[in-house]
Amino acid sequence: MVKVYFLTSNYHKLMEARKILGGYGIEVEPIKGEKVEIQSPSLIEVVKFAAEYIKDKILQRPLLIEDSGLFIEALRGFPGPFSHYVYDTIGLEGVLKLLKDVENRKAHFEAAVACLCTDDRVEVSTGRVYGKIAHMPKGTKGFGFDPIFVPEGYDRTFAELGDEVKNKISHRAKALRAIALRITELYR
Repeated sequence: MVKVYFLTSNYHKLMEARKILGGYGIEVEPIKGEKVEIQSPSLIEVVKFAAEYIKDKILQRPLLIEDSGLFIEALRGFPGPFSHYVYDTIGLEGVLKLLKDVENRKAHFEAAVACLCTDDRVEVSTGRVYGKIAHMPKGTKGFGFDPIFVPEGYDRTFAELGDEVKNKISHRAKALRAIALRITELYR
């Protein structure tokens, strides 16, 4: 079994990572530290910078750093990489208010996962899931924008579908599976 560390304070993201990576024989342990986020429209740039910044501060390797965002077409990709801040400030209701009377509700979630390897190399994988924004929050499972995001091919939000479905189709699941393949190549 390969052990990786995950720099996150988000319990839900940790649980998702453990479930998904566990299927690849990868054990995920949380690690405390500061994740420095630059202001960038690119999630890849955000996680790469965070991994480079933390290189000399955290010795445990391999180390995962993740960032994700909700990109709404009618809002020209907003909130994108600023999703966490938008969620904390205006929340679900604020986003829905911005989309009041807007017909185009297309959106996608995107995730980027960086792996800071034992040789200080940074590997990055991404994942994306398309869908639309619901007209009102629905469901009690999940976190963040899950209650308003309906993935393509479904008629329920991530918060209604629950972890079993979300962990198969989500942006984060896709990015974690891609990085898992890279980790198993490097450390087995």
